[in-house]
Amino acid sequence: MNATFTQRDGRPAVRLERTLPYTAERVWRALTVPDESARWFPSTLTIEPRVGGTVTFAGDPNTPDSAGTVLAFTPLQLVAFSWGSNVLRFDLTAINSSECVLTLVDTLTAENEAARNAAGWDVCLAQLDVHLAGHESDGPHGASASSWQERYEHYVELGLPSGAMIPGTS
Repeated sequence: MNATFTQRDGRPAVRLERTLPYTAERVWRALTVPDESARWFPSTLTIEPRVGGTVTFAGDPNTPDSAGTVLAFTPLQLVAFSWGSNVLRFDLTAINSSECVLTLVDTLTAENEAARNAAGWDVCLAQLDVHLAGHESDGPHGASASSWQERYEHYVELGLPSGAMIPGTS
């Protein structure tokens, strides 16, 4: 999968899109149910399902637990929330009764986060595929995840801005 570097609301952003052979309902559960998000997202997400609600992030080995705010919430279609100073937006579009398109846009704090975050989301979405396929997934930090470093180098080679601090490194 490739990410694209773009702008959203005048800020730098990375956009990833994936067609999934699952219903929007199934993917929505993976996005919004804590036991499922823990299988592919960097943290376990707990989302209060309303605009203005709280979203909590827990269990990421590279960042402290934190909270954000739900910015958009339309069941089976859209969830967006703040995570630190970034904004994550997940759009689901049903193609038919058994497929949907998931679009993830990460609005960044700085351009130099693009390659780092694109690589991270690429690894996360690969783990989402594993989870949705019914296979055991130990998340993006686990042994079954693809190499973040390889994805990062790929995005740097493609010209995405790079140089941001890498969580979990000194």
